[in-house]
Amino acid sequence: MTRVAAIDCGTNSIRLLVADVDPETGGLTDLDRRMTIVRLGQGVDRTGRLAPEALERTFAACREYAGVIEEHGAERLRFVATSASRDAENRDVFVRGVLDILGVEPEVISGDQEAEFSFTGATRELSGRDHLDKPYLVVDIGGGSTEFVVGDDHVRAARSVDVGCVRMTERHLVRDGAVTDPPTAGQVAAMRADIEAALDLAERTVPLREARTLVGLAGSVTTVSAIAQELPEYDSAAIHHSRVSRDRVREITEWLLRSTHAERAAVPSMHPGRVDVIGAGALVLLSVMERTGAEEVVVSEHDILDGIAHSCAAEAR
Repeated sequence: MTRVAAIDCGTNSIRLLVADVDPETGGLTDLDRRMTIVRLGQGVDRTGRLAPEALERTFAACREYAGVIEEHGAERLRFVATSASRDAENRDVFVRGVLDILGVEPEVISGDQEAEFSFTGATRELSGRDHLDKPYLVVDIGGGSTEFVVGDDHVRAARSVDVGCVRMTERHLVRDGAVTDPPTAGQVAAMRADIEAALDLAERTVPLREARTLVGLAGSVTTVSAIAQELPEYDSAAIHHSRVSRDRVREITEWLLRSTHAERAAVPSMHPGRVDVIGAGALVLLSVMERTGAEEVVVSEHDILDGIAHSCAAEAR
């Protein structure tokens, strides 16, 4: 076994996976998997810079993760940073801070690299499952961007576009420094138009409608699944490989976009850090399902983080 640690730092959250990797099968055995909402992308779409308070929240999580990695004795660590840190003018501050705390430089990867990791993490264990035909369309709805990947056993085409739950919320649903509660019909229409334009862009290089199975990743999708199942609390085991119909996604999205902050916060499976951005994330998912004609989405808890861990183990070999 090779013991590895993988960190995925996105626009909304930072996540850690410490796992043992079987060198023969490539199977992962989780030792520790955790997530912290840090909102690193706070204001980046508007200012082009990482906010000092967002950096400090992220560095605090890194210090916590450093202790976990040391406790488990991971042999290798890979830290991957995605949309927010890729876009920011002052990303050098972020890089220096991570290096000081964890001893590795964050790899500010391209959208295409992000898509490759997401596809590997999400589909590695899907082969042979009943009624999950190839090719897969993997859709990773992040805070700042969404990745679209079509492939069978390997990636055929991938594209990253700048629509994510945080970016769409900040761009369309914020007035006078606060999220509109609930959003107006005009705000939702403008957000939907932005998402549709991004789907047009993605379709130039990724054959979205050729896929036979839609696989949805990341917090917006997993939260929609938790709501669909009416879970009494967030339950990864119940969510992983669950299936949610397009009609149910539409019903949930419409409710999220007409609900108040208090109503969304009262959902028992809702992470407090997603309350204000979940409506935008759900709308991205619904838009993808309507564009592709997918009758259901297969929800995966395994995503870019698992792909990073696999790549870390491959390097060790």
